[in-house]
Amino acid sequence: MATKPEIKKDIKASEKPKMNFAFTRKNYMLLIVGIAFLVIGYLTLSGGGSKDPNEFSYDLFSTQRMVFAPIMLMIGYIVVAYAILVKETPASESTQESQQ
Repeated sequence: MATKPEIKKDIKASEKPKMNFAFTRKNYMLLIVGIAFLVIGYLTLSGGGSKDPNEFSYDLFSTQRMVFAPIMLMIGYIVVAYAILVKETPASESTQESQQ
């Protein structure tokens, strides 16, 4: 019987193949912050109705629902869109461009 040849492992720990993900840690953190703004906005937007359908409640037109909640929602959507669209340039590429 033939013996199996030994496989040499010349790959060092620092030479592991780099995984190229679409999002970086910064993208995920911005996405979480944007979703938090959206949750706060929708929670402040909800409620304000009366228990009796024949009675009108002016709580529907409170400043919290008419001003604060839409501002929170707009901030949330802007942060989420920015988190999706932003792409970090690797440090090695940005230093090479500045040297030229």
